[in-house]
Parts: sequence; C-alpha cells; structure tokens
Amino acid sequence: MLRLKLPTDPRWVNIAEKNIEEILTDHAFCEQKAASTAISLLVTYPEHSDLVTEMAALAREEMSHFEMVHKRILERGYTLGRERKDEYVNKIMQFFPKTGDRNERLINRLLVAALIEARSCERFKLLSENIGDQELAKFYASLMASEAGHYTLFINLARKYGKAEEVNEKWDALLTYEAEVMQGLSKSEYIHG
Repeated sequence: MLRLKLPTDPRWVNIAEKNIEEILTDHAFCEQKAASTAISLLVTYPEHSDLVTEMAALAREEMSHFEMVHKRILERGYTLGRERKDEYVNKIMQFFPKTGDRNERLINRLLVAALIEARSCERFKLLSENIGDQELAKFYASLMASEAGHYTLFINLARKYGKAEEVNEKWDALLTYEAEVMQGLSKSEYIHG
C-alpha cells in the first residue's frame, strides 16, 4: 500500500530500542511538525474549503498524538528535550524545484507530506512488531493506522487538485528519490533517519 521503494532494515528497531528517550523526543517533534504543516496548508490555501476542513481536523489529531508521546516521555522520567534537526525531511523537501505555480506548490507539498506519513507508518509498524517494550509496541500499533490514514488523505488531495497522471508520475519520482535518501540515513535513532 505504501509503495516505499526501500524498506527500513528491521535492525533499525535495535538502534531505536537502545535509545527510547531519543526516539520518543524525535517522535514528539514529528507530531508537532505534522500539526504545523496542516495549519500552514489551511492558512496558505483557504480557498479550498475541503482542504481547510481536513487540515483543521488533522492538526488537532497530530497535537493529540504529540500529547500522547509527551505523556510517555514523562511516565518514563524523561523530559522532552530540544527539537532535533530532521535531515530526512530537509532532504525530501529539496526534491521539487521552486515554482511560481500556486497549485503545483500545493500538490508538491501534499506529496511530500504523504511520503513523510508513509515512512512514519512503516517505522511505526516495525516498532509495533519488534520492540520489546509491550506498552510501546501497542502504542505504535495504534498510531500506525493513523499514519496510514494521513498518507491516504494527502495522496487523495494531491490527486484531487492535480491531474492524476501527472501526480502519479511525481509521486513515483519522489519515491525513487526517497529510496536514495534512505540509503544513507537508516542508522540513527530517529523516526525518519
């Protein structure tokens, strides 16, 4: 379903498991950034009422996920810590060239968001199936379904606002690029890195 061209090496979970505090902090900020992205989209494209409605709901959901992750941070005696640079997201955002076409920018942003959600879904699935901490395994299993839904939402919106064939071509090229990015990043305790 996700069509990622380079699956995460399952051994990534071993790295994550040894760095639970880092994973939880990184995850919390991923949720916060996802909420910010949703807000940015609804502010930037208010003429699309359906987009505004969907992004308002998504921002609330992502902040509720942030709160759930923060709760687990506190329950383990950790503190949130500082936001980490997300090398993965920074590289993915460089894929599409800048354009003066407002609608093309929207489609590109939606595709980037879909990809980030797809990779999160894949990583959460790995954590849910392989992490020794059963409470976190259940937690990541529950979030995996949400991430899949977000991925689908963004892809469907991109196809709604663009020509399906062009959107699909862009999506396939972005997936190929993402696989190249992932080759150099799958060795850290970050959700996407």
